[in-house]
Amino acid sequence: MATLTIKNIPDELYLQLKDTAVLHRRSINSEVIICLEDALLTPKIDTDSVLAVIRKLRRRTSGHLLTDREINEAKNEGRA
Repeated sequence: MATLTIKNIPDELYLQLKDTAVLHRRSINSEVIICLEDALLTPKIDTDSVLAVIRKLRRRTSGHLLTDREINEAKNEGRA
């Protein structure tokens, strides 16, 4: 496994990292690894696909505008 040395970390960033590590009950090293994994390994959202789905849904529902009464009935449905 590789070793990484990081120099000149701003004090405020280091304190934030340290506080977060304490909050999560991790070492600073483990917290850095988790942060790197979150930043680099999280799948990127395909915005074109999401927008295509949204546009399709808008087309399907554009003919029906909900009234306040319909919204309130839906919210209260099943409540006793």
